[in-house]
Amino acid sequence: MELLIDQVSKKYGSKQALGDFSLRLGSGVLGLLGPNGAGKSTLMKILATLMHPTEGKVTLDGINIVNNPKELRKNLGYLPQDFGVYPNLNAIEFLEYMAAVKGLPMKLAKLRIQDLLEALNLAQDAKRKIGGYSGGMKQRVGIAQALLNDPKVLIVDEPTVGLDPEERIRFRNLLANMASGRIIILSTHIVSDIESLASQIAIMSEGRLLQHTLPEDLLVEMEGKVWECTVPSRKLPELQQSHVVSRAFQRSDGMHVRIISNRRPFPDAEMIAPTLEDAYLYYISVRTENGGDEE
Repeated sequence: MELLIDQVSKKYGSKQALGDFSLRLGSGVLGLLGPNGAGKSTLMKILATLMHPTEGKVTLDGINIVNNPKELRKNLGYLPQDFGVYPNLNAIEFLEYMAAVKGLPMKLAKLRIQDLLEALNLAQDAKRKIGGYSGGMKQRVGIAQALLNDPKVLIVDEPTVGLDPEERIRFRNLLANMASGRIIILSTHIVSDIESLASQIAIMSEGRLLQHTLPEDLLVEMEGKVWECTVPSRKLPELQQSHVVSRAFQRSDGMHVRIISNRRPFPDAEMIAPTLEDAYLYYISVRTENGGDEE
C-alpha cells in the first residue's frame, strides 16, 4: 500500500495554506509535526477527501483520490481536530449511527463497537448521553468512530487534545497495536505523542515540508546541536530572547538550560544527547529563522 502526495498546494483566496507539498508513505505510523497554523489540518482534510487541492494530486496505490474519493473512503478512518458529536445520543447509539453511515453490517458493527468501548475505557459510560461527557471522553468517542471500519488508512488530527496522561498512553498503545499493514498519519504539535510510536517523522511549517525521515536519522542529524549550561535565574528571560531554549530546570546552583544551536552558545556549555523535541524545535526555529542551516 502506498499513499503519494504529489506537489499539493492549497490557497484560500490570497493565503497559501500549502505549497508544493510532496510525501510518499507506506505502512506504518507517520508523525506529522508542526506548530499551530502550519497547514496540518488543511493537509489532513485533503487526504480525507473533504477538500480539493488547488494544485497537485494524491494517489492511493496509483488511484487519484481527488477524482475517485470512494476508493479511499471505504478504507479510511478520520478523526478531525474539530470533531463533533450528537449530544442527545449515548456512545453506543452514536457509534451505531456512524457504522450505518460507513455502511458496516450492524451485526459486525455491534461487536466492533463493544471492543472499541472497552479499548478506550468507555464501556462503563456507554449508555450515558454524550452531551454529559467530559472533553476527553468526547475525544475518545471520536477516536472510536475513526476505528469503526478497521481502516487501512487512518488519519488523526491532534487526537490527544483533552486527554489526561493515562488516556494518552492508552491511545498511543492502541495505535501501536494497529500499525502493521496500515498507513497511519498522526498530526500533532506535541512531540511526546509520536516519539515512541512513529516509524517516520515529517516536520512542516508555513505549509511546507521541512523534513521527512526516520526518527533515528533525525537524532543522528541533531548530534552536536544541543547544549546545556547553567545561568542565574534572572538571566533566563534574556537568554530566551537570544537563543532557542528547549527546556529549563531550576537547581540549587541556578537554572540548567537546554539550548539548540549549531555552535557552542557559551564557553562553558556542554554538548548533550538530542531528543526528537530538540529536532522539532531546530527545524521550526533555528533553520527557518536563518533560511536554512546556520553557518
